[in-house]
Amino acid sequence: YHFLREAWGPVWGFLYGWTCLLVIMSGGIAAIAVGFGEYLGAFVPAFASTREVLAVGRWHVNGAQLAAVLGIGALTALNHVGLRSGAMLQSVFTLAKLAAIAALLAFGFAAPAPPAAAAAPAPAPANGPAFWSAFGAAMVAALWTFDGWYAATFSAGEVRTPSRDLPRGLVSGVALVALLYVALAVVYRRALPEAELAASSRVAEDAARALFGDGAARAMTLAVVVSSFGCLAATILYSSRVYQPMAADGVFFRGVARIDPVWRTPVSALWLQSAWAVALTLTGSYTQLFTFVTFGGVLFHVGAGLALFRLRATQPHTPRPVRAPGHPWVPALFVAGMLLLTVNTLLGSPRESVLGLGLIAAGLPAYAGWRRRARALSGRDGT
Repeated sequence: YHFLREAWGPVWGFLYGWTCLLVIMSGGIAAIAVGFGEYLGAFVPAFASTREVLAVGRWHVNGAQLAAVLGIGALTALNHVGLRSGAMLQSVFTLAKLAAIAALLAFGFAAPAPPAAAAAPAPAPANGPAFWSAFGAAMVAALWTFDGWYAATFSAGEVRTPSRDLPRGLVSGVALVALLYVALAVVYRRALPEAELAASSRVAEDAARALFGDGAARAMTLAVVVSSFGCLAATILYSSRVYQPMAADGVFFRGVARIDPVWRTPVSALWLQSAWAVALTLTGSYTQLFTFVTFGGVLFHVGAGLALFRLRATQPHTPRPVRAPGHPWVPALFVAGMLLLTVNTLLGSPRESVLGLGLIAAGLPAYAGWRRRARALSGRDGT
């Protein structure tokens, strides 16, 4: 928020925060929470997605949605009582997740590939415009799964030594996730034919079953429950840090600027974000909204990458304790990649892209209204 605000003006910072609250972050929380409920239902039948727990007219709530709501509420309450407790929980779940992934990789590479998977080599892709267009669309669709690489920066104001810890965390985190992501993809491909991979909604579970049997599949399902709950905890923790500075700048609900005097956390932002995520969870509308805003999310990545060049030009004497290795080529490569994804999405999914832009543009009148209110309050207070 502050980075875009400083580079391109307050309206761009606001539009990013507006889009985060409306869909990107809250929709992400809803999607992760429902995924957590889907897997939890395999162990607790009351939370199964096939079990209806409430029906009012055309509105239906299933067990997975109920588990999602309970998970969002519990983790928001935990983050309410301090960054330390939320970070500690995140560390525990991250270690458990890494242990499960390490076990799957170790045994997955050691186990012989099932005959069905070994006998079904992946066809060589046709190298042409159609392939690259489809590849770009696939990258946009998968972007959200690894889009949280920059999440640590949202809590920079609460990090003791951000100039040292943030670069280390970002670089080591991205490198580790990339390594694990590729290694897991290789194990999945060894376990399942390409057609089964494409059709599977629980790839880790199906791969473990193909390699080791039903017992391992159930253990992997439990690991996914732990992993998704940890991901939900992290997303709730960092996402809420966007809205408090917006309110402090006078371009959001004034009460959202409140920092709890005891726990030193943005409690109003936490509960507002989670209330909207619960609403998206219970209505199921987050899936449609998240599709519409994907184009906008990639567009903000372009703006953030270009902001680095703009701030270096407009503020050449600002202290920069953290250097960008490979500048200007590495940031330029990032911007070029995001631009290609933006153009490809606009051409391939024009309806969703335009609707995504519409959701972002809907923030303009909201911004104008909050700015007028802030000026009126400043004049009344004599400030």
